[in-house]
Amino acid sequence: MLFDYELITHVLNNYQNTLKEIRNKLNRPLTLTEKILYSHVSNKADIREIKRGDEYIEFNPDRVAMQDATAQMALLQFMQAGRPKVAVPTTVHCDHLILAEKGATSDLQKALTDNEEVYNFLYSVSQKYGIGFWKPGAGIIHQVILENYAFPGGMMIGTDSHTPNAGGLGMIAIGVGGADAVDVMAGLPWELKFPKILGVKLTGELKGWTSPKDVILKLAGILTVKGGTGYIIEYFGPGTETISCTGKATICNMGAEVGATCSIFPYDKRMKDYLIQTGREKVAQLCETVSKELCPDMDVVLNPENYYDSVIEIDLSNLEPYLNGPFTPDLATPISQIKEKAIANNWPLKVEVGLIGSCTNSSYEDLSRSASIARQAVSKKLKAKAEFIITPGSEQIYETIERDGILKDFENINGVVLANACGPCIGQWARHRYGPDDEPNTIVTSFNRNFAKRNDGNPKTHAFVSSPEIVTALVLSGDITFNPLTDKLINEEGVEVMLDPPVGDEFPKNGFTCSNSGYVPPAEQSQNLNVDVRADSQRLQLLEPFPPNNGDLIGLYLLLKIKGKCTTDHISPAGPWLKYRGHLDNISNNCFMGAINAFNNKSNSVKNLVTCEYGTVSQVQRFYKQKGIGTIVVGDENYGEGSSREHAAMEPRYLGVKAILVRSFARIHETNLKKQGILALTFADPKDYDKIQEEDKIDILGLDNFSPQKPLTVVIHHTDGTKETILANHSYNATQIEWYKAGGALNIIRNQFSKKEM
Repeated sequence: MLFDYELITHVLNNYQNTLKEIRNKLNRPLTLTEKILYSHVSNKADIREIKRGDEYIEFNPDRVAMQDATAQMALLQFMQAGRPKVAVPTTVHCDHLILAEKGATSDLQKALTDNEEVYNFLYSVSQKYGIGFWKPGAGIIHQVILENYAFPGGMMIGTDSHTPNAGGLGMIAIGVGGADAVDVMAGLPWELKFPKILGVKLTGELKGWTSPKDVILKLAGILTVKGGTGYIIEYFGPGTETISCTGKATICNMGAEVGATCSIFPYDKRMKDYLIQTGREKVAQLCETVSKELCPDMDVVLNPENYYDSVIEIDLSNLEPYLNGPFTPDLATPISQIKEKAIANNWPLKVEVGLIGSCTNSSYEDLSRSASIARQAVSKKLKAKAEFIITPGSEQIYETIERDGILKDFENINGVVLANACGPCIGQWARHRYGPDDEPNTIVTSFNRNFAKRNDGNPKTHAFVSSPEIVTALVLSGDITFNPLTDKLINEEGVEVMLDPPVGDEFPKNGFTCSNSGYVPPAEQSQNLNVDVRADSQRLQLLEPFPPNNGDLIGLYLLLKIKGKCTTDHISPAGPWLKYRGHLDNISNNCFMGAINAFNNKSNSVKNLVTCEYGTVSQVQRFYKQKGIGTIVVGDENYGEGSSREHAAMEPRYLGVKAILVRSFARIHETNLKKQGILALTFADPKDYDKIQEEDKIDILGLDNFSPQKPLTVVIHHTDGTKETILANHSYNATQIEWYKAGGALNIIRNQFSKKEM
């Protein structure tokens, strides 16, 4: 099925025309990032030299995508906006709520029963508001988007941090919170601080065991989890043409792990071929007419230091496979060094489970290369020494690999195929272990994220991220120190054998097949359709507007001072809590439950400053809310990294937290806090973090004159009667300050549309 052809035609025609205006005004060569961003600015006056990393600019994205866990809250917010239909093409993808337990068929059937109320809500709201709906089992949002909607030169936002996956098809695709999606769905411009641009020059060509995944695994080691914050990563150079479209998508997908706004590759023959193979030949023809402008200008390629804010070069020919982890995706280790490092760090050497697939690595090419390793296992009389789990990315991928015998290859080494959904990648995994839960253990995945407890809820699980090919080899060895490039295995007959490098096909020889995509178009006549939410529902809850914010914040109690890494998984864990993603009161019971209290080194244990007793964070905060006591949370570096889930901002707001003061923020989470009306501040001097004591009361002054680039004053009152005064910075612009004063951006949207109706 060809989606949005008229839209794509309009976008690419407008793109070419706008570029003439851009060139006239800037009078210099352009990066690909600049071409696409400038062609999507909402106000043509913003087609000028913009100070990257400093100025906020409004854009008009072409489309919105949401997955079922984030769509619930986003759509509950949209229902308050007063719009009869979404203003741009929008889709909902049901991929997050399917628990991986036994296998594809039984897991999907159980999910349909367990989540019936939520699926019915998402379906009905999609029908009513003109949203395309992808059924449970249809596939993972990012793979489905790549197969059906992504196109070179386009711009998309999605309520999932791995939305940048579409950059593999030359699209600016950015992960956002639900409130941002509501803006665009409501027909309003979307605001973004104009990113800096990191140019990554690729030379050479991948060979042997090395895969596209290793490009981003290496880059994560260079940049760390926050090194890409505020940047779009633009890949260029001759090496880009040697990587398949889906390989490019893998690299862009995991750019989220370095904090990048998104990542993008220039248009080439590999993208053209992918469009044709996925039934979009007419889109490929359109792209060919503007192909020169779907790449950076030649002088940018020849003199990158003059146009990118920073440049990194990677020689693909000398790249080796990587394993990243445990507990963070930027702990990068070349496979030749993993043995030494694992032993030195006392990591569990036995591999208990290997998992391949997910939104990051579930293409036909990925799975066919892994299948070649599985076939070798049979021919060389090797048996799997670890559990082997496979997650196809879409129904199209599933049906195609089933037809081509790839599923059988996996089953021949006892592989278990799960539903076309996220599953273990996001903690939706009923893992069956025989050892005690507090026993350190090792798993290897081709996923993107490996924070503690991320996959199976066990803080002792050491998760390592690698390519599907390396994961499959480690399943056969059962040992994290195995290097298939140099090491041999002992087969059933006691003979030493060595694995050959993987081989696979970029596309299926007989084309893709899909008998039932799982797509449901919106209703043509929807004015009389209703969206019902039961008053006694434990899964869904209609939203009430948050109250406005007025004046200085005086006498805030310290709810929690967080020590070290605090991702959105720490603030609002997934796993079993996913079922409450549409019920703000219920899910708020998990608020900050994974964050470590700096004063007792415990999670979900904070001091009630009224009763002097310790309780869970949500219990103590609910107590304060009932008493009318405002609170503040203090955090460390890169606070809120990871998933885009806006629940990590909405829950503290709902419970009564007034401000978050940290050393630094991750991009998406900072915006989510602003959108929901929580004051997001950073220490002007990061060392002031150390001044905060457990029983402090805190004032935030200067809010009566809250203005851009003007620091606020923070007064810390200690229990011994002393006080300290420090400064706190913020990144609010004039529009965002109005969000804060109104009590949240949605309140402004609602007021705008209610005035139009009057």
